[in-house]
Amino acid sequence: IGNPDAGWKLAAGLAALALLAVFVLGAFAVLLALAGTRPDAGALLADPYLRSVVVFTLQQASLSAALSIAGAIPLALALHRARFRGREAILRLCLMPQALPVLVGALAIVAVWGRSGIVSDGLAALGLPRLDVYGLTGILIAHVFFNLPLATRLLVAALDAVPAERWKLAAGLSFGVRATFRTIEWPALRGALPGAASLVFMLCITSFTLVLVLGGGPGATTLEVAIYQALRYDFSPGRAALLGLAQIALTALVLFALFRFGGTLDGAATLGQRAVRYDRPSRGARLASSATLVLGLGFIAAPFAAILLRGLDADLLRLVGETTVQRAAVTSAVLAVASATLSLLLSTALLFGSAALGAGSNGDRRAFGSPFDLAGSLVLVVPPIVLGAGWFLALRGTGDVFAAAPVMVAVTNAVMAMPFVMRIIGPPMAQAALRHDRLAASLALSGLSRLRHVDWPALKYPVRLALAFAMALSLGDLGAAALFGNQDFVTLPLLLHQRMGSYRTADAAGLALLLGALSLALMAMAERGTGRPEAQT
Repeated sequence: IGNPDAGWKLAAGLAALALLAVFVLGAFAVLLALAGTRPDAGALLADPYLRSVVVFTLQQASLSAALSIAGAIPLALALHRARFRGREAILRLCLMPQALPVLVGALAIVAVWGRSGIVSDGLAALGLPRLDVYGLTGILIAHVFFNLPLATRLLVAALDAVPAERWKLAAGLSFGVRATFRTIEWPALRGALPGAASLVFMLCITSFTLVLVLGGGPGATTLEVAIYQALRYDFSPGRAALLGLAQIALTALVLFALFRFGGTLDGAATLGQRAVRYDRPSRGARLASSATLVLGLGFIAAPFAAILLRGLDADLLRLVGETTVQRAAVTSAVLAVASATLSLLLSTALLFGSAALGAGSNGDRRAFGSPFDLAGSLVLVVPPIVLGAGWFLALRGTGDVFAAAPVMVAVTNAVMAMPFVMRIIGPPMAQAALRHDRLAASLALSGLSRLRHVDWPALKYPVRLALAFAMALSLGDLGAAALFGNQDFVTLPLLLHQRMGSYRTADAAGLALLLGALSLALMAMAERGTGRPEAQT
């Protein structure tokens, strides 16, 4: 049975593909054209500064990924072995660092681990030296704070996917903790570890805000921060282009490894029963799991507590009444809505185009089976700072570069959110098509009628989730705003960064609380949306 909607869906996908090609590929083409020279990979090896930046980028990403995974393994095991009602609440807590704006998280890390932080106060009381979080140490702590909970959720999901029959068999054979780990838990974790480690490594290698705030000087600079410095401070397009090439090469290799070596659980025969553990760990094992949970939860929850306590000490009423804060809040809100809407429109158009070609995005590695799906993930290879850098240089030659700041920041944030939006709405869209295509064709449902009666009931909750997630990403983003920001264009993250730079710590704490609360509220709405049942038609 033919698909009467294939024509306009393909046209929509091609239009979105053309817009993305102009914005993403055009930005880097401009960066190369304005460099004045042809970038040469050999120059990267000849320049000591560039070489040190590349080495530090790889070093901090490798250490961050290793520490995050090393902490996530025992925490995931403790969570999966736990038998108490608060387990779901803990898993939700593990989602919160991903919802927290990165700049707010950096401020929280300083509040907990900095020289005047809670941990340093405790060390000083014991006669030990205070900690210095500016440099590699602070970057690693911050990256682990953000990525250890993410890796934990991925590993818990891998353990949850173990068929129920295996747990029953282990209980029937009276397996102890070691035998259960060796025969069931470790094989499940081993299949998920490559993908989790690659994902964390990719997130760390493209880190910008954390390194900008906690880097502590030229010795702790990543490629993305170096690109920003080359444009805003040194104004060296050639160096920015060379750094951009290195950044794209590194992220492309990591992205390839993520989809090439990201292992999955084997599809063993199962009756589809809900996985319930029947093992009875010893008292020592229970104590070890409890200690792991306390340490892990303390590490994750402490920055949130610091944000809350220090934010409440600030004069929130005065901050909310400031004209500058109000303007920044309105700017951030407008940008969040605009970027989320644009991201949803572009993502949906690309998914329509993919469906018209018969490729479909189903949320796994086959999501890269069509040019439409590949375009939606292109920003994973070309980071937002490279996009902003290219258009910053392009617009500089046409007049006032800052006049286009709102549009450029909104579009950059929209493109940045597209990989996540496509993974949220892609699978339910593919499932709805698989379930209803033949029936809709037999009833001659097409166009708006099909969208209203068939597609929308299956997509309304994923669409709300995608919008909330994209808005939260835009609300807390500093990268594009840091390039295009000026006295007439200030977002909440940019204002927070300015207050931190001018040592107005009380104001920064208050703004961090406001920004964090807004972002967490959006993600709470998004998390509730995932639990809503899909409408049946």
